[in-house]
Amino acid sequence: MKEWTPASWRSKPALQQPSYPSPSELEAALAELSRMPPLVSPWEADELRTQLAQAAEGRRFLLEGGDCAERFADCDPTIITDKLRILLQMSLVLVHGASKPVIRVGRFAGQYAKPRTEDFETRDGVTLPSYRGDLVNRPGFTPEDRMPDPQLLLRAHGRAALTLNYIRSLVKGGFADLHHPEYWEMDWIAHSPLAADYRRILQSVSEALSFLENVLGIRAGELQSVDFFTAHEALHLSYEQTQTRQDPRTGAWYDLSAHFPWIGMRTSDPDGAHVEFFRGISNPIALKVGPAMTPETLQRLLDILHPHNQPGRLTLIHRFGVNRIEQCLPPLIGAVRASGKTVLWCSDPMHGNTRLTEQGLKTRRFEDILGELERAFDIHAALGSRLGGVHFELTGENVTECIGGARGLSEQDLHRAYKSEVDPRLNGEQALEMAMLIARKMAALNRK
Repeated sequence: MKEWTPASWRSKPALQQPSYPSPSELEAALAELSRMPPLVSPWEADELRTQLAQAAEGRRFLLEGGDCAERFADCDPTIITDKLRILLQMSLVLVHGASKPVIRVGRFAGQYAKPRTEDFETRDGVTLPSYRGDLVNRPGFTPEDRMPDPQLLLRAHGRAALTLNYIRSLVKGGFADLHHPEYWEMDWIAHSPLAADYRRILQSVSEALSFLENVLGIRAGELQSVDFFTAHEALHLSYEQTQTRQDPRTGAWYDLSAHFPWIGMRTSDPDGAHVEFFRGISNPIALKVGPAMTPETLQRLLDILHPHNQPGRLTLIHRFGVNRIEQCLPPLIGAVRASGKTVLWCSDPMHGNTRLTEQGLKTRRFEDILGELERAFDIHAALGSRLGGVHFELTGENVTECIGGARGLSEQDLHRAYKSEVDPRLNGEQALEMAMLIARKMAALNRK
């Protein structure tokens, strides 16, 4: 295999890359990005890898969630706070149910690019480039909006930095203080059918903290906050390359646009540019796997991306759909077992369960999402494997994009607060309900 460099991906076929009208403007923007400080640090990525290794052993559990595609307009203190709050709420429930620490990873501060099935979109006889996320172009259906703009790369870096800075200030400033989980409540909690259950969990956590401090002598300061990490699909390789830096301590290379970048299904070709880029970075990385992934291809990818079997290096995020997981997942579990490699298995129950309404609107059914998750837990347990994490598209906002859940949202409710430009997300109440049902499932498995 040829020597890796941050630019060696350019010798491979690169899918899902936008075509810019001015190569010179693109190069100028990339040069400016290369001079900017990175968004995260190598030692933060190393700490996450250590925690993911513990999750693969069953000692932790991974919770990853956030927007399908962030918008620059989402760099707003209320929106950021609500997203952080729902992830903290969900993690609190999972800690309580699973009786193990939870790794919190946000799909934000960088989730600005989206893969597209088609390069172009046609409306009323007009054909324009597809919207590829705010990193690349704009959602408005005009030639000006849909033209890839290199300046958006600079704006994305700035918005990601502002978002990450605000999250860090909240986490370090007491918002995530485990002594005050009541800070994490949202207005709708008071009207939710889950309110009583959630408040019982809060009371249980408060009692547990009091026990730790008063009986075991653990200092309060050791329990005040939680770790928090960021993730996104590393799709736009030129952008990711500008944030790839060498750690002066070790000489290793890291993509410092996020702690935990992943490869999507559309760009997982073992001979492609994305796999080439990922094989050389030292971050913990993830790979999405779906119905098209064969055991043979997965074994090739394990050899390329996970050659040294480093604990915590590789997470496999599977996404099949509730009707296909029982057919598709077992062969891939068998392929990993045959390879002798250790990975962290994570379930994405969102993408395989997307459907269109009669009006052509994308949605997802709560029961399908839950059904795929429950099947994932059972399949792993039956095959002597372990599901060590979950991956959701969600928001803290009270949107109506997915149907079902305790409130019984229907297709007729979708028009009321459908905000996503790309894929439908669980709203805060649905996400918390999902966490409670997952925790119940994990507790039942632990009792067996």
